[in-house]
Amino acid sequence: MSFSEWREIKLGDLVEVSSSKRIYAKEYVDSGIPFYRSKEIIEKSKGNDVSTELYISKERFNELKNKFGAPSLGDILLTSVGTLGVPYIVRKEEFYFKDGNLTWIKNFKDNCHNKFIFYWLLSPDGVYQINTRCIGSTQKALTIDTLKKFELKIPPFEEQKAIAHILSTLDDKIEVNNQINKTLENMAQAIFKQWFVDFEFPNEDGEPYKSSGGEMVESELGMIPEGWGVKELGEIIDIIKQGTKPGEHLKDRKYNPIDTLPMKSIAINDFKPYEEAKSSLILFEKYDILIGAMRVYFHRVNLAPYKGITRTTTFVLRSKRIQDVPYNLFLLNMDETIDYAERTSKGSTMPYAVWDNGMSNMLTAYSNKELRNNFFEIIQPMLETIMKRSAENEVLIKLRDSILPKLMSGKIRVPLDLEGDVS
Repeated sequence: MSFSEWREIKLGDLVEVSSSKRIYAKEYVDSGIPFYRSKEIIEKSKGNDVSTELYISKERFNELKNKFGAPSLGDILLTSVGTLGVPYIVRKEEFYFKDGNLTWIKNFKDNCHNKFIFYWLLSPDGVYQINTRCIGSTQKALTIDTLKKFELKIPPFEEQKAIAHILSTLDDKIEVNNQINKTLENMAQAIFKQWFVDFEFPNEDGEPYKSSGGEMVESELGMIPEGWGVKELGEIIDIIKQGTKPGEHLKDRKYNPIDTLPMKSIAINDFKPYEEAKSSLILFEKYDILIGAMRVYFHRVNLAPYKGITRTTTFVLRSKRIQDVPYNLFLLNMDETIDYAERTSKGSTMPYAVWDNGMSNMLTAYSNKELRNNFFEIIQPMLETIMKRSAENEVLIKLRDSILPKLMSGKIRVPLDLEGDVS
């Protein structure tokens, strides 16, 4: 193989670049075919659930699909307004998308592998062209015409296929780990709800407590199981305010600097180190619970997998006993808890949650220690698996990000006997 076999070509000569037909807000319906904007495509590209569900009718979708087509397996959508250049490969799914916000890359020529184009868009060359050839100052945008003129170097098809296979294998493993974590988290959340919200924990005979006639008593929150109490969050979990100055501890290998927290996750698996700390920081320990206080309705609740440092805009909450970590984690992860934090937030343009005279005052039905211990025995192994797979993903992501630019530039050559998936 020779790098001379790579040829320079315009993106528009390899693929069709277009967009969708306009959909108006009045066409949204309560259920039907999902409708995605940039926000939803960015969430899907990260493997997250869509946080805002929008739909158009099946009839409207079929009308558009029959006349103009719809995204199909292997197509690429690219965010093209605001947050630029986030690519998403379409799977076996039906949806439509917002015109202008997203660009539709489809109809790949026979000498062009769709996943090679996907990874090229993530490469330094692709990112550079996206950032330097966009238009607008306050609201940056990529035009279809500009995208067609992007210039890239591509190897012969078989080498494109091999490169795509290596990178997608890493991404597939990351996705498998994410799916397992999501399944375990959903299972644990379901058990928490069954035991501590619906009061259907196993009684002495192993039967659901409430539906089997378990004794219920009056409380400030209504009927709760006999032997339970009502407590404020501040009574059962401590807030940690152990601060550090900018730059302090950042070179200490005992501490991991955490900047961004993933949405709707119970294990930190998306972070970037501080290059320069310009604000005060908070130290946290393994098994502390971290909640982003700014715009808390984003529902950022995380279990710390190691000792680290985070911003003061993050609540660092510590359980009084290690056995209460799973209980406290899922209590804080409840929609009702986040809703309470939102209602007691301060500020309008940039609302932020407060602990004292805020979240800490929320009342909750509090079970006996034995039941929380039983919950720990079942759930803690799940949490350990989640953290282990999240840590593995950190390694895989670093590996992928380190080899991607080298593969896409030809600095690392690959054998051509790899079996790549052209879908």
